[in-house]
Amino acid sequence: MAALVSGAAILFCSCENNIEQIKAFVSTKNLPVVQADNFETVFTDSGQVRFFLKAPRLERFEADGKPFIEFPDGLQLIKYDAGQKIISSITARYARQYIQEKKWEAKNDVIAVNAAGDTLKTELLIWDENAERIHSDKFVRIIRPDQIINGIGFESDQAMQNWRIKNITGTIYITMDASEGQTLKPPDTGNASEKSNNPVIIKE
Repeated sequence: MAALVSGAAILFCSCENNIEQIKAFVSTKNLPVVQADNFETVFTDSGQVRFFLKAPRLERFEADGKPFIEFPDGLQLIKYDAGQKIISSITARYARQYIQEKKWEAKNDVIAVNAAGDTLKTELLIWDENAERIHSDKFVRIIRPDQIINGIGFESDQAMQNWRIKNITGTIYITMDASEGQTLKPPDTGNASEKSNNPVIIKE
């Protein structure tokens, strides 16, 4: 009888633990509070468009008072100057925006291009909005019309006009095929009928 009671107690505790694990698993903290598909938005400053953002999917989380936005299927971010000319762009297969810290993290096949056509390729790129800087501590490759520069670590202004590779590991001088590099192009906003119904968010 004692063994039976003991077994029942163990079973009850086990079930209780499983219930708590299930509650933790389905907790709303692990679920996005906002979701959007085929998302497009612009960021403005003094009424002028400074950035255009396009992403197949957006998910916003409110985890422990530290909200962040995730772009699980990647994004395209284009920067404009005061004359509405495109001066840089970034694409990645995954990205996350830390809202309070005003920092962005782009991962997986990250490609950044500046107005001169210099193309950065890496697997991780951090954008600090407050400092207006981008940087990486990973392997980077810069492709220019006459050379390819490999190295570890990278830092630049957010328009990638003044960049520096921290530890250059090799430079190859080339005559580059036009298909190797990247060029800055206006964003492809797609067919009006295919656009999301999500509102465009303007940040003054």
